[in-house]
Amino acid sequence: MKQIGIMGGTFDPVHNGHLLLGRQAYSEYNLEEIWYMPSHIPPHKKDHRVADGKDRLAMLRLALDGIPGFFVSDFEMRREGNTYTAQTLTLLKEKYPDVRFSFIIGADSLFQLETWYHPEQVMALASLLVAGREYHAEHTLNEEAERLRRKYGADIRLLHSRMMDISSEEIRRMAAEGKDISACVPAAVASYIREHGLYGWKSE
Repeated sequence: MKQIGIMGGTFDPVHNGHLLLGRQAYSEYNLEEIWYMPSHIPPHKKDHRVADGKDRLAMLRLALDGIPGFFVSDFEMRREGNTYTAQTLTLLKEKYPDVRFSFIIGADSLFQLETWYHPEQVMALASLLVAGREYHAEHTLNEEAERLRRKYGADIRLLHSRMMDISSEEIRRMAAEGKDISACVPAAVASYIREHGLYGWKSE
């Protein structure tokens, strides 16, 4: 059975932390492919105007160009309305019955998982690969993973990845202020943001 990891999210914009996490999942759990799958209309993003889908897809394609086994998927982008992980995984399993999917998330998402739309479906349809952050004690993350395993029979595994102190929100703020974002995103993505004036980009 083919093993594919899914990196979901807004990717507004994609940054080096997203790539680091994908590389760790790919190597640590011997995945054959990693699909970066941007949300069409993420239900939880109400605090800012999300960049147009074509721009987020374009930045992802630039970021992943030349990385073996890494692909951009517009599976959620082609759907109408809010996109929920449970629905996406259900549709993916119907379309690709011979694929075993792993869903890659951060520790924050694991602790919030039971507030998601039908979390039991998410855990039934995919393994969860969870990356910790420094401000979560590792034993606490392990305890939460074990609690969810017992309650839902979930397949939850930890990713031993160095976490980058970087966020898309911070990159958007830096872009709006005309600051150098080249240390945060791939060079081609930084150029795209400048050339298209995304996030209110202005030259210093």
